[in-house]
Amino acid sequence: MTPAMAQWRIPSEPCPAPRPPCASSTGDVAVILAEGTYPLTAPLVFAQADGGQKGFTVTWQAAPQARPVLSGGVPVTGWRVHDAKKHIYVADVPKGTDSRQLWVNDALAERAQIELPREAVTFTEAGMVMKDKSWSWLAGLPDQHRIEIESQGFFTSRFSPVEAISGNTLTMQQPAWANNIWGYDSIPYPFHPEWSHLYLQNSLAFLTKPNQWYLDPAAGKLYYKPADGVDMKQAKVILPRLEVLVSAAGTPEAPVTDLKFSGLQFSYSSWMGPSSPEGFASQQSGSFLTGRAAAYPKNVLEVCKTGCPEFETVRDKWHQTPAAVQFAAAQHIVLDGNIFAHLGQYALGIGNDANANLTGQGLATADIVVSRNVFTDLAGGAISSGGVLPDAHHPSAGNLTNRQLVVENNLIQNVSQDYKDNSAILSTYVWNTVIIHNDISGAPYDAIDVGYGWGYAGGNPNYRTRQRGYDAVAQGGGGQPVYETPTTHKDVFVGFNRVYKVKQLFNDGGAIYNLGACPDCVFAENHVFDIGDRIALYFDEGSRGILARNNVVEDAGVWLNINTARSALPLRTSVNNTARGNWHNTSKTGGIWSAYQEDLIVDDHLISNGQWPDEAKQVMANAGIMPEAGPVEFGAVKPLARPAGLPKPNGAPVAEKTRKE
Repeated sequence: MTPAMAQWRIPSEPCPAPRPPCASSTGDVAVILAEGTYPLTAPLVFAQADGGQKGFTVTWQAAPQARPVLSGGVPVTGWRVHDAKKHIYVADVPKGTDSRQLWVNDALAERAQIELPREAVTFTEAGMVMKDKSWSWLAGLPDQHRIEIESQGFFTSRFSPVEAISGNTLTMQQPAWANNIWGYDSIPYPFHPEWSHLYLQNSLAFLTKPNQWYLDPAAGKLYYKPADGVDMKQAKVILPRLEVLVSAAGTPEAPVTDLKFSGLQFSYSSWMGPSSPEGFASQQSGSFLTGRAAAYPKNVLEVCKTGCPEFETVRDKWHQTPAAVQFAAAQHIVLDGNIFAHLGQYALGIGNDANANLTGQGLATADIVVSRNVFTDLAGGAISSGGVLPDAHHPSAGNLTNRQLVVENNLIQNVSQDYKDNSAILSTYVWNTVIIHNDISGAPYDAIDVGYGWGYAGGNPNYRTRQRGYDAVAQGGGGQPVYETPTTHKDVFVGFNRVYKVKQLFNDGGAIYNLGACPDCVFAENHVFDIGDRIALYFDEGSRGILARNNVVEDAGVWLNINTARSALPLRTSVNNTARGNWHNTSKTGGIWSAYQEDLIVDDHLISNGQWPDEAKQVMANAGIMPEAGPVEFGAVKPLARPAGLPKPNGAPVAEKTRKE
């Protein structure tokens, strides 16, 4: 960004270039961006000095009627025919440029790939052996170290790069392969393999379907196979070159404060981590394994098919996916009326662990408001808030605690296209999260996930006594501690959200989902519909203290599910949860709802023949973006129209913000 591209303004006096903090201690500062694309050659990094001082605010905002784009990508032009018979085009790009994503005409294209039948593969600790010699042609492919395996399991989407191919044997890069073949829902042993998929990706030889692409960084060549009717001379093709667009962080003692972003568009990033020898050994919703565990067992394919004591020793070492726009050690931040589109990972990260932030600082966020934004066409999820490491759930210092997050009136569509196990909205360990009046659709996995840790961080007796590897700490070993005290996941309200066309790939999880104990947490007046034979409301292992009230669920396979760890009975693992006053037109529930565990369904309403009562119709009408929020849309991305016959939204109360607007 050049000085001519933005104008610094404060109410009373000019602010000398090149940046505004010179006056932010005496008045509010506005950075006005005109219409146009602002190509970033490096991330914008905001430190404590770049925020507001003494209660004043620094605002980065669009000029009237403008939609400035902060772009981490470069246009690709000069397309020419590479193979007329196969209808493949090629263009030159700077040598050395690499990316996991490509956007063509404002839509994410698909990396070249072919599906690999699971029954054709034998898994080993070093890689894979193809049973049929008809696959021997793979050994003749160039750039074999750039080929990857993608595995879509029951709740994980994993990537593991190839080292070399010889004969029918694929030797995989380490430690990616080692981390992808143990634990839960692994590449060799996915839960419900009949629903899983295995792909070979990222070779020119796999470029066989329209809208697929392949990049050769060494040669500086980008290949693309357009659909019929696409004119490559006119096509808008953007190749991302940055992993992160914006990163803002101070320190827990001196956070960056009072920043506002309004009316901007953040586009074109690509996180390259899965292309490294670490791969992407996903565990759930963007958390993954790295390195090599000291306790990695021998004969891992036999002894750790579905978890093992050695696997449990790495739970407090997981990493998180870095978001394209990041905030940590930050307070009094507002993101209002922006567009997060065409991004190669989670779009927005708030208070994630240090390993997910460019600045090296994690957690420590407070009073963050995310309102009236559009999230669309994303490789990953929309919002990831909170960390997963011990300092996230049991902070070593109070100022590390993530707290007071409001996510309201956002439009979220077409997300998690590459990292398919990403939730649309994820909030792990955040004290006082409010997620209200959002419109969420087009997600392969869950719409809203809150909590984390499977209860081991919050006193789950299944981990305390039944899961091997946790009692080793008390015996002087190297196992994991089980925390008896509550986590920072508490005081959560998820309400008035409109959730539909989610759960489009994975059977596990729920449209709205909680994991672990959550005192004083409420799921209220959400409308969930059009999710197929999937779970609508899901309280997973260790869930405690949750009230689900007055929700409307239409046509789900299971309207309500709880994981009471049946194999651990009579231990009480998920207790004191209540579903009260909900309306649903399917009767199926999951898990054990009983007075023994104080998991109760009360004042319930099973609806038949579409005869929704007026109270349920009012919940449907109120769910989603409120009219007073104004039009929240981007091009053709708009909320699905509400059905005719619903009452007008009655202005259900929204959360009070803790900052002065």
